[in-house]
Amino acid sequence: MKGYLYILKCGDNSYYTGSTNNIEKRFWEHKNFEGAIYTQKKQPVELVYLEEFEKIEDAYYREKQIQGWSRSKKEALIQQNYEKLILLSKNYTEYRDNKK
Repeated sequence: MKGYLYILKCGDNSYYTGSTNNIEKRFWEHKNFEGAIYTQKKQPVELVYLEEFEKIEDAYYREKQIQGWSRSKKEALIQQNYEKLILLSKNYTEYRDNKK
């Protein structure tokens, strides 16, 4: 069963990261106050990023990975700015001495 990792931008400019096996249904639920409590309180929501996987388990794993990321790192992913994404992925002690 295919899986999807998605990122929503909420009405307060925060991001919500989730995974599902039916993106159309899940997005409809979020938009119609039937999704997560978090998104119910932060309407409206907009789908800003989507990845497709062969298995739902892989989408769930990716969701948990991205949920731990900083806002800046999520925005680099959404913008497909892979250079910035790599820079933000570096260990802080490496990064602070090599800022550009």
